[in-house]
Amino acid sequence: MLKLYTYFRSSAAYRVRIALNLKGLAFQSIPVHLVRDGGEHLCDGYRTINPNAMLPTLQDDGATLTQSLAILEYLEERVPQPPLLPADALGRARVRALALTVVSDVHPISNLRVLKYLTDTLHVQEEERAAWYKYWVQEGLRMIETHLARDARTGLFCHGDTPSMADCCLVPLVFNARRFNMDLSAYPSIERIHARCIALPAFMAAHPAQQPDAE
Repeated sequence: MLKLYTYFRSSAAYRVRIALNLKGLAFQSIPVHLVRDGGEHLCDGYRTINPNAMLPTLQDDGATLTQSLAILEYLEERVPQPPLLPADALGRARVRALALTVVSDVHPISNLRVLKYLTDTLHVQEEERAAWYKYWVQEGLRMIETHLARDARTGLFCHGDTPSMADCCLVPLVFNARRFNMDLSAYPSIERIHARCIALPAFMAAHPAQQPDAE
């Protein structure tokens, strides 16, 4: 069985849980707490599994995969149906670009280790840290909303009428924005797509509150 090293609030792990569920793949969740005891992901035991000391990690028949988007691409190649990428090259490029806006532009500068560094090393005050987080997440949401609103290829979901990699990445971003009480009314396309996504069983089962390590 597939093994997913995960943390219920990890956005990156959340993306992979959604994809696994959409593909109908059973997996074993192995929780790695990102806060307890200074962060279990930083312990030697986990570093032997993933030298990056980050989540998620997916193990498949002895192979170890890291980086959420690389894992999503692997799942797409391993189990092509149902697809998470469109059939046409331009569509695939668009979906990947939307996903990368979250994965590359927003998440790396607003994740837990960055926020922790701001507080613990640079001694940034809590309100300044919150402002940092809000600014970069809003920038990402603004970019995504613009792409979604102006492109006729946007359908019930980010691209067309079936969930894609872009939706796998968007939903965890919205979850975190709402968790930090951000107003999303300026992003109607995102709100509409998010509402449709979270009504699907695959997204429901991947939600942080439904994970075995949820607090």
